Amino acid sequence: MLDHAAAEKLWKEYNTEDSQYRHALAVEAALRHFAKKYGEDEDFWGLVGFLHDVDYGRYPEEHLKHAREILAPAGYPEAFIRAVESHGWGLCSDVEPIHVMEKALFAVDELTGFITACAYVRPSKSILDLEVKSVKKKWGALNFAAGCSREVIEKGAAMMGLSLEDLIQETILGMRPAAEAIGVKGSL
Repeated sequence: MLDHAAAEKLWKEYNTEDSQYRHALAVEAALRHFAKKYGEDEDFWGLVGFLHDVDYGRYPEEHLKHAREILAPAGYPEAFIRAVESHGWGLCSDVEPIHVMEKALFAVDELTGFITACAYVRPSKSILDLEVKSVKKKWGALNFAAGCSREVIEKGAAMMGLSLEDLIQETILGMRPAAEAIGVKGSL
């Protein structure tokens, strides 16, 4: 079940967009980082991150309404499915994040997109030299990365008991090992 090749095959059955694939890899990298930080199973957390939007490509208007029917027959356990469902809490799901993994997924889903946007506008176009202060500078510009909900990110940080700055820092650190795969290695 914790086979990345099988997870990729399943993801590709329902999704085709390169940007969504890079997003899946970014969230996976961030969740692996948080799993390591909290002494949890990096493979399990990582695959939850990778498959968190498994139904989005085919059902964008019904996001998370089909995740269970895709993941359960593929053999993913209840804790995995629940975590996936919880990342849309208050938006497109009634499943509240309870477990630390669920809270981390809720917090970093939108944040990885915001951090990616911040990296794209740097002269280096890289996450490798991105600092928290650069991300915070863009935070107040509501027209920048307007599709990324700052409210959800702030709520996620609070759920995790982290300051916004700490959540940003840890998410940047988590995304860096995947910089090339997610398109933010830039010119460094």
